[in-house]
Amino acid sequence: MGREEEILKERLRKIEELRKVGINPFPYYYNQENHAAELQEKYKKLKNESRTKDNVKVAGRVIVIRDIGKLAFISLQDGSGKIQVQIQQELTPEKEFDFFKKYIDSGDFIGVEGAITRTKRGELTVLAGKIELLSKSLRPLPEKWHGLQDKEERYRKRYLDLIMSPEVRGVFVKRSKIINAIREFLNSRDYLEVDTPVLQPIYGGAAAKPFLTHLNALDMKLYLRISNELYLKRLIVGGFERVYEFARDFRNEGIDRTHNPEFTQVELYQAYADYNEMMKICEELWGYVAKKVLGTTEIDYQGNKINLKAPWQRLSMKEAIKKYAKIDVDSLDDEKLSEIIEKNRIKSKGTIRGWMIASIFEHFCEKHLIQPTFIYDYPEETTPLCKSKRGDSLTTLVERFELYILGMEIGNAYSELNNPVKQEILLEQQAKELKKGNEEANPMDEDFVDALEVGMPPTGGLGIGIDRMVMLLTNSSSIKDVLLFPFMKPQELDN
Repeated sequence: MGREEEILKERLRKIEELRKVGINPFPYYYNQENHAAELQEKYKKLKNESRTKDNVKVAGRVIVIRDIGKLAFISLQDGSGKIQVQIQQELTPEKEFDFFKKYIDSGDFIGVEGAITRTKRGELTVLAGKIELLSKSLRPLPEKWHGLQDKEERYRKRYLDLIMSPEVRGVFVKRSKIINAIREFLNSRDYLEVDTPVLQPIYGGAAAKPFLTHLNALDMKLYLRISNELYLKRLIVGGFERVYEFARDFRNEGIDRTHNPEFTQVELYQAYADYNEMMKICEELWGYVAKKVLGTTEIDYQGNKINLKAPWQRLSMKEAIKKYAKIDVDSLDDEKLSEIIEKNRIKSKGTIRGWMIASIFEHFCEKHLIQPTFIYDYPEETTPLCKSKRGDSLTTLVERFELYILGMEIGNAYSELNNPVKQEILLEQQAKELKKGNEEANPMDEDFVDALEVGMPPTGGLGIGIDRMVMLLTNSSSIKDVLLFPFMKPQELDN
């Protein structure tokens, strides 16, 4: 029998013994009157070896027990932080002292009532007068000093990671603050928060392969959304002028440092705006969130100093290729572009000119975009939902930009296409690509075209990846570090 099995057996024995003496090891309620952080703040000026007459009631998980016979110390952790509990034979009632000795283990949830004191070493402490078991832990916590060293284990057992690592909990507290700050920014500008369908009969709005599911009630195929774009545009058609949504989207694609099949983004649409206006909003939103959450627009990410203060660098895609790859794509025909693709072993979505240019940009340029940079004016072939660049007589470019920070694509924006005739043609082309086997092409959405035929005003749209934004603002190296439960391959498949 292994060590953990021995502990499990012993704690099950304690549960049975508790029940025999009439104590429920899993009671229903406790009146938690105080939290650790509140007490630490309230008594921060209490001097060492001082004791108050104030009585407090705290509750939380026993993280560590230091038992030295007639004296024991508990590190008690609640949702706000930690506080020490002291059990002393001379001061703690005999019944409570014996109960602690006999039944309390690390990992248990307990409630403690007692006076506040500060020890000789300066530790704010609750001197236990009464101890209640609130939930018996059957399995031991990871070793205090080593915790969960295996990253895979941390992600699979996030509950243990959160218990043992306050800094991990801090990342997710900060994530919540980031989302709240975005919401605050958009609400202050009269954007309306909305909800659109996750289950969609026709997917669209991004170049991605969807997840397929089935609706039994109507015996029909449905898709988990890859984007909420087409539904939000319908709302602009319907008369809302500014809308946004925090969307859980799903894309059946690779898993790596910056990709998870299920992810969060915020998409916003504004009538009478274009991609230039979206650039301003994007800069201001990032600056607002950074100041609100971190107190500064200058951040450190994995040793890189990043300045989020506006204005940000702006480069057209062709300018970026000239600057970083020393290639003038306008001077090269399709054959020359294809030679560059082949010579540098660049992954391209085909031999269409626009896709080759975009692939050359991704290969040579993305890694150089460390400070916040807007890359704008994309090849038309890459974006079927975007307006042609004004003043471009060849109509080979569209008014789209992507935001890059530290080589990561963080956001995407368009001057939205609102010409229903052109939109229908482009979606028909996408549908043909889909039939040819391009799994990232979009199907024809006739209802969306019908909505555009009713009329949509000039509109700017912007999407920002929340998970990557949180990575940057919390100095987290992987998307798995900012998702409470990142997707993991089942362990049985690893064997």
